[in-house]
Amino acid sequence: MPVCEGFGIVSEKQMKPLVPDYISNLVAYPPGKPIEEVEREYGIKGSIKLASNENPLGPSPKAVEAINRHVSTIHRYPDGSCYYLKEKLSEKLGVAKSKIIFGNGSNEIIELIVRAFLRPGDEAVMAHPAFIVYQLIVQAAGGKNVILPLKDFTHDLEVMAGAVTEKTRLVFITNPNNPTGTIVKRGEFERFLSRVPEDVIIVMDEAYFEYVSDPEYPNGMDYINDRLVVSLRTFSKIYGLAGLRVGYGVASEEIINCLEKIRQPFNVNSLAQVAALAALDDQGHVEKSVRTNNDGLAYLYGELDGMGLSYVKSHANFFLIEMKGDGVKLYQDLMKEGVIVRPMGIYDLKNYLRVTVGLPEENKRFIEALKKVL
Repeated sequence: MPVCEGFGIVSEKQMKPLVPDYISNLVAYPPGKPIEEVEREYGIKGSIKLASNENPLGPSPKAVEAINRHVSTIHRYPDGSCYYLKEKLSEKLGVAKSKIIFGNGSNEIIELIVRAFLRPGDEAVMAHPAFIVYQLIVQAAGGKNVILPLKDFTHDLEVMAGAVTEKTRLVFITNPNNPTGTIVKRGEFERFLSRVPEDVIIVMDEAYFEYVSDPEYPNGMDYINDRLVVSLRTFSKIYGLAGLRVGYGVASEEIINCLEKIRQPFNVNSLAQVAALAALDDQGHVEKSVRTNNDGLAYLYGELDGMGLSYVKSHANFFLIEMKGDGVKLYQDLMKEGVIVRPMGIYDLKNYLRVTVGLPEENKRFIEALKKVL
């Protein structure tokens, strides 16, 4: 079968010697199904999506207003330095602008980190199941993934520290973890730091940190001045700007300078910048999002307790449910009811579903559909 077309047909045999094994062996990341695809496939209407950890309240109204005001300027290239957004975020976080970098989602910054600091054959330590994109990016760069199992659905930092070798360049810690919603605590994180060589870069992926209320949560930014720690955050989750793709990283000036050298110009589009800038001024939307999430989790936990189903308590806007049967089949049965959740087979949790907390009426509809398909 041809793999690409142009002036002729190029065969897989011709392509094979051109593509490194670590690229050809990659399995592409499978995104969650969009509502339109599910409704087209099953011939249904009025579906709800609780699969991709999106904010059910949507974006800040202030962000929408800002987009509307600036939409007529999209014939101009965006501000390549994100000057005004960087200035506002610097003030909000209390860190120097020189310690902040923006990306096309935090995914892009993960890729920049791997490209900047990892050479073919170098190692990156990570947990499993955790955000699977780490594995894909490291493998695509010719690096070696050192993948360690979770302990009680949480990063086992003691084991991860023991896995660091002289070849280790990066350690990824997802906190809260996706897909389990668990967190590592400050004490165990600091013990981990004391065991890891100071020339190893620690990537703290904190995409869901705004949802965390635990006082023992270790804020990654508290460590950037003393260690090679990168705190990754995003406007996709609590700020509800997932479709615009804007994330950021905070680290030492030295790390940020390295990443800026390989960052593509104009990587954050103009509407994403003005929306994120406006969203930072809408603390009311953030607080409402947290309340909606906490109330939703409480309702869902109570219903699942009544159904006798086990789940993993979460510090994020999603959680895992252990199903009494094949998670993929239940996922498909729920889709027929117009409820889209996330099967966890790709994370080796075949009997689990990951469910995003929705609006009250969406949570109720999910529970009703779940009772029906069970």
